[in-house]
Amino acid sequence: MEPNSSSDVSIVIPTHSEKRWASLSRTIASAQAQTYPAAEVVVVVDHNPEMADRVKLTFPGTTVLENAYARGASGNRNTGAFHTRTPFIAFLDDDTVASSDWLAHQLAPFADPTVVGTGGGIIPAWAGPRPSWMPDELLWTVGVSYTGMPTRTAPIRNVWSANMIVRRDAFLAVGGFRTGFGKLGDQNRPEDTELCLRMSAAAGGRWMYVPHATIDHEVPADRSTFGFLIRRCYAEGRGKVQMSGLMPKDQELGAEKDYLRRTLPRAVGRNLTRAMTGRGAAHALQAMAVVAAVLAAAWGGGVETLAGLLESSPATTD
Repeated sequence: MEPNSSSDVSIVIPTHSEKRWASLSRTIASAQAQTYPAAEVVVVVDHNPEMADRVKLTFPGTTVLENAYARGASGNRNTGAFHTRTPFIAFLDDDTVASSDWLAHQLAPFADPTVVGTGGGIIPAWAGPRPSWMPDELLWTVGVSYTGMPTRTAPIRNVWSANMIVRRDAFLAVGGFRTGFGKLGDQNRPEDTELCLRMSAAAGGRWMYVPHATIDHEVPADRSTFGFLIRRCYAEGRGKVQMSGLMPKDQELGAEKDYLRRTLPRAVGRNLTRAMTGRGAAHALQAMAVVAAVLAAAWGGGVETLAGLLESSPATTD
């Protein structure tokens, strides 16, 4: 089905804490200001009844729900998605601001019936100066588009739930996001990647990336530190090992392997070359950041692999 009217899409915004109230307010305002208006804007609050009441009072034009599942982003999104009745469901995080033509651009690829979902460009909104040691290839660690992604509308293996639209029937067919696997507090797990892979496999369809369907994603100061980079990469390493355990054995993590074999080595080489030709110490730091990120992810992956082996090994008795 191709979207052709404003009754075709609903927007789901998960949230959980009053600490992000100002950010949530901006997200809701951008969702309501689309040139292609949504049939419904659904805000889902994660086990915080007081906040749910406040959202209802402050934003009467929205539908406000409380997470019907265990605490976490996956159940929060599912609660909103399962409530909707439109053929397409869009997701925004509560610290994003969508451009006014975001929906219009990102719905366009659904004219192809083989498309099960789409994602768009995510632009960093830094709370302070961007760290000079942060290379473009590692921008994914703060939840935004990075070097190595398509620069024009193109097929892609997976997109991010901060900026995602799904075909409702394909989403429901796989049961939505996998509850119990995903972001909870400061713990990050690739629930969006895992969803994309299941939807593609079940429907025999594909995902499209639309880089000009943009949102701004806030990057607070505490995520602009080298320590956060290392923790995020470590968590990603653990999460990808966990995700691979949920996938069919014949389904490999090809995109991750290509990123490690091609994108990151090019980043190291480019930055070292620039540093040696006197174009700034920041390039040397960026090369070092890439190496540190790879080591942190490998460390996380090793820890998770070992934990899995210990958990699956039979208990011994004396």
